[in-house]
Amino acid sequence: MKAIFCEQLGGPEHLVLREIESPTPGAGEVRVELRARGVSFVDLLMIGGQYQVKRELPFIPGSEAAGVVLETGPGVEDVAPGTRVLVPGGYAQEVVVPATRVTPLPDAVSFEAAAAFRANYSTAYYGLQRGRLQAGEVLLVHGAAGGVGLAAVDVGKLLGATVIATASTDEKLAVCRQMGADYAINSSGNFREQVKDLTSGRGADVIYDPVGGDVFDESMRCIAPFGRLLIVGFTSGRAAAVKTNHLLIKDAEAIGFTIGALARLDPERERKNAAILMGWLGAGRIRPYVSHRLPLEQAADALALVRDRKVIGKAVLV
Repeated sequence: MKAIFCEQLGGPEHLVLREIESPTPGAGEVRVELRARGVSFVDLLMIGGQYQVKRELPFIPGSEAAGVVLETGPGVEDVAPGTRVLVPGGYAQEVVVPATRVTPLPDAVSFEAAAAFRANYSTAYYGLQRGRLQAGEVLLVHGAAGGVGLAAVDVGKLLGATVIATASTDEKLAVCRQMGADYAINSSGNFREQVKDLTSGRGADVIYDPVGGDVFDESMRCIAPFGRLLIVGFTSGRAAAVKTNHLLIKDAEAIGFTIGALARLDPERERKNAAILMGWLGAGRIRPYVSHRLPLEQAADALALVRDRKVIGKAVLV
């Protein structure tokens, strides 16, 4: 089978396509033929050695994929060959995973949508839970055309919020509106004043910020009293320094979270969230957006698109 390997840390251009033997499932494992694989910003950080979790070289990048079970190992009774599944797979044609790590896919869910779904929507939903978002509140989503941002727009609307999205181009803003944003603001302008105008001077109740840096600083100036600012990440390259006097004056909160910590510290909640999200996905209530579809062999090109901020929602290897 074919697989993409990271054999040295660096940019996407260092990835290597290899032909290797198909894996064999052991006790409690299943072998899955992958039909679609999600490509994320985390993958880019991982191959560059910039992610907080380091993997031993060489490794196959990627962490979310969808496909069909080909074979089961001894002791597997709950998953049968031919089952359509979501798995923690990478940039390869096949993967072997524990049977406990596979999630059956509803027939209505495409492989591409499934591969674009788990990481982004799990992050968005958990973040909005941490932010205690309520129906009728105003949610401001920065980097709203990115994977976790567009998922937050989608989930925020489902939860009944008025959503203000910021993004950098007219094309990205159009997709944000398509995904349900009530208002879309070009982030190259003064979003602070526009948010105040849209909220009659009150500001946003919950601010979802995967950008950090100057965006975080300006967000503190348009947060509503008792507002919650969610620290999702730092795609700007600069982690913001939280000014506690701003929090004090606004009676506001800055809340950090990671989806990895949820799985480690509260696995029961993580399982419940996953079940809720899969139910919404199967019912068509959330809609993962895929802007780029490339063959497995073009994994480096897909990651370059992510690096260059050209992906809207998700890129998928098919």
